[in-house]
Amino acid sequence: MLSRFAKSLILVIFAMFMLTMIALVHPPSRSYIDPWTGQLFGEGGVEKMFNSKAGQQKEIKGVEGGVIMGKLGNATVKAALGRATWKLLQVHIHTMTLRYPEKPTADERGALESYFYLSSRLYPCGECAADFQKLLKKYPPQTSSRKTASLWLCGVHNEVNKRLRKAEFDCAHLSDEYDCGCGDEPVSEKPAAPAAAVPHTDDFGLDRLTGADMIRGGR
Repeated sequence: MLSRFAKSLILVIFAMFMLTMIALVHPPSRSYIDPWTGQLFGEGGVEKMFNSKAGQQKEIKGVEGGVIMGKLGNATVKAALGRATWKLLQVHIHTMTLRYPEKPTADERGALESYFYLSSRLYPCGECAADFQKLLKKYPPQTSSRKTASLWLCGVHNEVNKRLRKAEFDCAHLSDEYDCGCGDEPVSEKPAAPAAAVPHTDDFGLDRLTGADMIRGGR
């Protein structure tokens, strides 16, 4: 017959064995509940949610789709819009691609592509926007580098020139035509001008540092 002590020892050993097996099959979670907010932190909780969102890039909505605006029936407004857009294209958009990074990141490439696709949906003249969408479908935006983007835009610009029976632009001289003179260096404040030097004088009655007349004593 086993003694009471032996039975207790066997039960303790068996209980420890069972707890060890449970821990191996279901390891304890390193999470905890905030007693103030009730949120679960640690594995599977708030931290997991934050980590999953950290690597996600925010997707730009509305890039894909058809033309949003309707047909622009007012011929006067349509002509004025065309002239304004032509000026915008010649100055702003060409300069934008010429200022585009030489080695753009994935985010910068996506931003430029989205700009053109969103413009093709939101342009106020619906029929003009439809033509632009056809151009983008035939010639998708090229954004791998500054040169690629600027030459792509110039080519698309010339496709519009052909349709409007206008002279084609020489894409080889884009940088000369649309040079903004701003350079590639970041904008910085102008250094402060150095203080003007005090002229040298041999007059011992003047202060050598400031040039001011010194107070003279006398009898």
